[in-house]
Amino acid sequence: MELNRLLLLTSFLLHMEEGRASPMRLVCDNRLIQKYIGEAKDMEKKVGQCQTLPTLSRPAVLPLVGFRLQEWKSKSNETMRQEIVCDLALLMHAVVGAQGEVTQECGAKQLSQLYRHANFFLQTFSWETGPQEPGCSPRSMEQTYVTSIFLTYQKLLQGKLHFFFRNLAKDLCKQGQEGGRDPLCGAQ
Repeated sequence: MELNRLLLLTSFLLHMEEGRASPMRLVCDNRLIQKYIGEAKDMEKKVGQCQTLPTLSRPAVLPLVGFRLQEWKSKSNETMRQEIVCDLALLMHAVVGAQGEVTQECGAKQLSQLYRHANFFLQTFSWETGPQEPGCSPRSMEQTYVTSIFLTYQKLLQGKLHFFFRNLAKDLCKQGQEGGRDPLCGAQ
């Protein structure tokens, strides 16, 4: 079990996109995930202020990202990662579909930003078999409102992703503190 956690953590750290955040900081500094959550809220707010967003002619299929905390905590890190990858892949498919229908500059700009942000996390977690992992069939719902895509992304960050990072931080930041190497680990 401990070896699996170490391998998952090592893979995660080796496959982080450079330039966004150091791997140690992303996991250990809770302020960084809060920054991403804040950005998701800002995107949702901005898209809500766009004038006359169309109702999607083809409903967006969105992952159901709600969860029970105790159930989530009982899953392995690898299972959590796989669920997040599946949710992100489905969400990004919905974004691409909406981009084909939203021509207004305001909405299109926010969808592009959402795509970049979600893709960052998808690339971060898709190092093994890619986003179309076997058995990747998350629970889903259909929505015709563009704003629902942004709300789903925000809930995914606030829920599953936030608690996944907290779980990784238990191992990673504990080790960093013991070695006296990373002052950010105490910033949870």
